[in-house]
Amino acid sequence: MVSAKVGDTVLVHYTGKLKDETIFDSSRDREPISICIGSGQMLAAFEHALVGMSPGESKVETIPSERAYGPHKPEMVIEVNRHSVFSGTDIEVGQQVNRTSSAGKTIELTVVGIHKSKVTLDANHTLAGKDLIFDIDLIQVVK
Repeated sequence: MVSAKVGDTVLVHYTGKLKDETIFDSSRDREPISICIGSGQMLAAFEHALVGMSPGESKVETIPSERAYGPHKPEMVIEVNRHSVFSGTDIEVGQQVNRTSSAGKTIELTVVGIHKSKVTLDANHTLAGKDLIFDIDLIQVVK
């Protein structure tokens, strides 16, 4: 039987969850995703987990935070003046906000605190500091 290797394109279904069983992403309610192993489309550790799998095979892969989105960095949590950033708009905890850095790069921030005159924003990836568990089904090796 054919097994997947680096450079192969594969069709995969997956469900990504946290240790508490919270699902953060899944392909199961849509078509399987097509991944070229080693291309960087997905986390490197996820793509590496596909190597050696054969069509019809399933596995559970746990990816520690260090190999996923890294540790949660407290220095990436900032407080800003509420009215200079959110004048006239409703905001809520958990809301995603895009801002442009001084270097012209778009940064996604998450509102993690709302105070009378300040808002606390987190520039960490929402999955930073979390171990990820993937239920993976390899559907097909396309080559």
